[in-house]
Amino acid sequence: MAKPKKQPRPKAVTPKGFRDYFGEEVTQRTEMLRMIAGVYHRYGFDALESSAVETVEALGKFLPDVDRPNEGVFAWQEVDENDKGDWMALRYDLTAPLARVYAQHRNDLPTPYRRYAMGPVWRNEKPGPGRYRQFYQCDADTVGTASMAADAEICAMLSDTLETVGIPRGDYLVRVNNRKVLNGVLEAMGLGEDAVARDNVLRTIDKFDKVGEAGVRDLLTKGRLDASGAFIDGVGLSDDQAEPVIAFLTSKAADTAGTLTNLRAAVGDSKIGADGIAELEQIGALLDAGGYGADRIEIDPSVVRGLGYYTGPVYEAELTFEIFDEKGRKRQFGSVSGGGRYDDLVKRFTGQEVPATGISIGVDRLLAALREKGRIAERATGPVVVTVMDRDRMADYQAMVAELRNAGIRAEVYLGNPKNFGNQLKYADKRNSPIAVIEGGDEKANGIVQIKDLILGAKIAESATLEEWKERPSQFEVPRGDLVAKVREILDNQD
Repeated sequence: MAKPKKQPRPKAVTPKGFRDYFGEEVTQRTEMLRMIAGVYHRYGFDALESSAVETVEALGKFLPDVDRPNEGVFAWQEVDENDKGDWMALRYDLTAPLARVYAQHRNDLPTPYRRYAMGPVWRNEKPGPGRYRQFYQCDADTVGTASMAADAEICAMLSDTLETVGIPRGDYLVRVNNRKVLNGVLEAMGLGEDAVARDNVLRTIDKFDKVGEAGVRDLLTKGRLDASGAFIDGVGLSDDQAEPVIAFLTSKAADTAGTLTNLRAAVGDSKIGADGIAELEQIGALLDAGGYGADRIEIDPSVVRGLGYYTGPVYEAELTFEIFDEKGRKRQFGSVSGGGRYDDLVKRFTGQEVPATGISIGVDRLLAALREKGRIAERATGPVVVTVMDRDRMADYQAMVAELRNAGIRAEVYLGNPKNFGNQLKYADKRNSPIAVIEGGDEKANGIVQIKDLILGAKIAESATLEEWKERPSQFEVPRGDLVAKVREILDNQD
């Protein structure tokens, strides 16, 4: 009889494009999202948790095809009694599920419906440095009103959110544009309903932040050489046709009134362009009334990302402070949030146009920005560790840790092998613990405990002389009844 083949052990590796998040990262993200949720709640938005799995039909954007059924999303087909069922997929954003939720529950929801959602999304795309297939999004949307007050509210809320989490005024700017103005520009160019030409122009405009005015002009007309020396074919427009696009992209003036005047010149006689400018004017007036000046939110036609998707106002939050890139060069931090008005998404389900507007915050990018600003500690403080000097007295140590926890202090009892006390202190160091509590037999008999300030001890060990070390002890002997008070005192001094 053949010997059964031994099953190989599974490899302990994360799937390609995925990563694990440990305590500190999760805690920091949770705390930031808690602060964001507080702002959203204050604005009257309700929380929504929708299913992580949707039908591919409901998602709509990435439909399965014959060659690769899960193109763009992680998708699978359910099998029924006929070996054929619905295609299902993990959500790739939080907006498509919102459209399905609103269409499904619209008779029970208030109109307009304000909601915010936070959670992971999944995209079946090629991973790369800093680009993962699972990441967090944080969205806020208003569904069911065409009023520009909803767009102004979203912009004001985004500004308040950034300041609440720790991005000070002057280090960010919320910039606003409008897709209708661009449509007016396309009309002024004489492209009419030429969908191919319009798409080519949109793709070219989207490169404005990379290639600048001259690059866009070349790409709209005769083409240009890229950084590698390869020639990129142009759209083939004449210089006169390209001029309205350049006027649109460079129309930002010293103040809102000047910018709007320049935009009117760019759109010419286009009605839809004039409508878009009027919407920007309304948003600007509403924000001024709320005390949101140009130092926080401004009209800026150079905001072009998402113009192919949104149907009206478009907004982007950009962090303006400088950082150093991986090559040591200074650059601005860049965008951490974007959004706009999308009036066609719910229509897919209901057949009726339902106006909607909203934003999405890049959670990981905003966390990275807070670290750059020093708003989040590089290493979070761990719990107070109650050491174990006598394993037969575990009940005494559990009583200590219970007292600390009941006082609101994060604490734990050492649960490893207590034989080597040095290992307990090494454990506390690995946990970044601020304090170690020590009670051996002698301390128990005398009704005292030893409290070791691990943060101060580390600082003294780095630079202090022997004399300074004696003058600034990092270990204290206190009555057992003063345990909580002394730990609280040390923690307050460490902050």
